[in-house]
Amino acid sequence: MTKHNVKRLLVNYKTLEEFNNFKEIGAQELSMKEELEENIIENDSESPFYGIYYGDRLVARMCLYKIDQKFDRYFDPPQDYLELWKLEVLEPYRNKGFGESLVDHAKSFNLPVKTNARQRSDRFWEKMGFEAVEYNPERDRGENPYVWYPAGVQAQEQPDSSDTANLSPE
Repeated sequence: MTKHNVKRLLVNYKTLEEFNNFKEIGAQELSMKEELEENIIENDSESPFYGIYYGDRLVARMCLYKIDQKFDRYFDPPQDYLELWKLEVLEPYRNKGFGESLVDHAKSFNLPVKTNARQRSDRFWEKMGFEAVEYNPERDRGENPYVWYPAGVQAQEQPDSSDTANLSPE
């Protein structure tokens, strides 16, 4: 599969305009317009947005957030990890390796990666080497998490909900 050039997208009004194109023809639940507008207002220079251009058109994109290890409830040993949000490839550009290039870029940071399988994308994430985690209602709150483990990292043991239900405060 051809590797595509993944670029960190600038937090500016040109990117906002490109995201508007996604909103018009992409999947509504994957819209990132609001996230970008918040980053413009906050003047966040460390953009969490990455994309691939075909010519001068943005055809694939994702959000990649670094999560501090103190919030890690997925990986052992607990550590910083990446949360990959709203990966989307525009319809005419699907099945050409753009999504795979974005995922490979996320993996290149050599940190564990968590995502949520949206729009029946489970098979895509499995093909990319991600595994479904055992659903924990307290932790996952209706999400459908998939994770990628780099070498030396495994799933965190989850407390048995029946164990915690029987604990009483001291």
